[in-house]
Amino acid sequence: MKLVLASASPRRQELLARVGLPFTVEASRVDETPRPGEMPEELAERLALAKARDVAARHADGLVIGADTVVARHGRLYGKPRDEAEAAAMLRDLRGGPHRVVTGIAVVRASDGAVRSAVVPATVVMRPYGDADIAAYVATGEPMDKAGAYAIQGIAGRWIGKIEGDYFNVVGLPVAKVYRILKQSGALK
Repeated sequence: MKLVLASASPRRQELLARVGLPFTVEASRVDETPRPGEMPEELAERLALAKARDVAARHADGLVIGADTVVARHGRLYGKPRDEAEAAAMLRDLRGGPHRVVTGIAVVRASDGAVRSAVVPATVVMRPYGDADIAAYVATGEPMDKAGAYAIQGIAGRWIGKIEGDYFNVVGLPVAKVYRILKQSGALK
């Protein structure tokens, strides 16, 4: 069965490759702006589904996987930073405490629009780090296309005190959950 990942994220591509199935990549063109009052779980699932449906609409068959990761702390959502100043502000807000990382996954069958979706939460606890650490990290460019302005699998991994939940979820694609959804969808025997 043809499998399409509706994401240009190299991290998601690498993680999906671990499932062991061939797939193609086609980025979606979905506006990722949160709606007023939208909770992290609602936003992640809505965007994952919108991304999968956007790409599925361009195909006659196959399964399309959409995913979206949202970082939240104290009722505030942290998406991808618009600039270095916003990245630094996010990192200041997240340091020294826990935050939630929620990834929404949606698999859409292109032929009939059938959907299977899930939301996978995790809690990440950041150790304290200083403003000089933040400035040096932001200067690397690594935080600029990441929800919450950090890559757990990258340089910022040194600030992680604890993870409760799926590490791959925090990277951007909970591989075990995707595997189960693909199996339920008939992509795997």
